[in-house]
Formats: sequence, C-alpha cells, structure tokens
Amino acid sequence: MRQVVDLVIVLACVAGMASCQLGLAANDDQTGTQGADQAAQSDTGLVIENDSELPPTFPQGRYEVRFRAHGGIAALHWKLEKGALPPGMKLEDDGLLHGQAERTGEFRFTVSVTDGRPQQAVQKEFVLRVTSALTLLWKAPARVNGNRIEGSVEVSNTTPNDMDLTYIVLAVAENGRATAIGYQHFMLSHGTIAKELPFGETLPPGGYVVHVDTVGEVAARKLIYRERLQTPAPLRVIVGP
Repeated sequence: MRQVVDLVIVLACVAGMASCQLGLAANDDQTGTQGADQAAQSDTGLVIENDSELPPTFPQGRYEVRFRAHGGIAALHWKLEKGALPPGMKLEDDGLLHGQAERTGEFRFTVSVTDGRPQQAVQKEFVLRVTSALTLLWKAPARVNGNRIEGSVEVSNTTPNDMDLTYIVLAVAENGRATAIGYQHFMLSHGTIAKELPFGETLPPGGYVVHVDTVGEVAARKLIYRERLQTPAPLRVIVGP
C-alpha cells in the first residue's frame, strides 16, 4: 500500500512538471509573438520626408531640391513615376531635382523611392509652381477722366536678382498713332512686391487702346523678362484738351 501511494505522488509530480513546462512554453510563444508584432510595428518602411508642395521657382531661375526619405537601407533610388517635371528640370537617381524651368505653370508629378526591396518602394505626389519672374498687374485699370486717360499698375520682381526695368505706357489711337502716357526706367530690386507705377496724360478726342509694357533685364546673367497688359476695348475720350 505504501508503494502505491508513493507511485501516485511521483506521477502527480511528473504531471505537474509537464503542466508547468507546457505553461512556460505557451508563455514563451506568446512573448515571442508580441516581440515580433512590436518589431513589425517599429519597422514602418520608407517614408518620403519632403512636403507635397515644393518651393516655387521662376523661368530660367537656378533650382535645386533634394528629396529625402527615412526608414530604408542605404543607397535609395528615386524615379519619376507619372506626371511631368517643368521643362528644363531633371530628377537624378540620388533624389536631386535640379535645372532651370523654361516656362511658367503648375506642375504635378509623382515620385517613387526604393531601397532595392520591392516591398519597400513608396510613392508621393508633388506640386511645383513656376511663377513669372516679373509680374505686371492692374492696380487702377486704365480709365477716362475728362480729357485724360489714367491709371496705374503693380510690378513685382520675385527673383533673387535686381532688374534694370523699363516701363512704358502707350495710348494707341484708331489711326495707329501712339502717344506715350507713362514712362519710367529704374532698377527694380529683387524681392520687390506690388510696386505701384502710375500713368496718365491729356489726349485729343477719340478712341484709344492702352498698352502697358515692362522689360526687365539682368545683364550679369543675360536674362530678359517681358510682361504686357492691354485694355480689352478702346477707351473713348469725348472732351477735347
């Protein structure tokens, strides 16, 4: 009888140890799974860091932006996936976007980056605006005031260069005769925004189409920018001088 009791105790202990071992194994498996999940969550993959709206530029302006990403291994490779870059610009394999835009416009395109693992390739859409280097807008549109035609415009120089600016306003009569009703020649400093330039002159009775022309020259870089405004219809002066 004593032997039977001892055998039962031994079997119980063995069973208990097996249970303990099974419990430990289950706990080990759960801990390993949680660790793998945490590792997967911490590996977020490639992320392109640049903002979707890239710094703007202007025609013939030197431009250079480098795309950057994190979360991948070294030696990232960049590519234009769809859309179009401004003519005159190029995207290099190392992520350098550079060149000189040839014309104004808003350009939307998608860029991809990969580190050699297909599952790590990501894409992002960007917009790049190429704005006029020299901007000319109506401030006070040309109008008739008694026997005068007068008004004003705004000019802006968004480049990093000073411009030698020539500003001339002509009132062209129906017979083709042109009368200067505004003229200035001065250095338009870089970064100047909405500088007002007036014009006005007394004219004989008749209909006149007003032409506003600006020419900005950056001699050191051999660049010339031109902008023009024109009234949509002739302005009629009724009262004589």
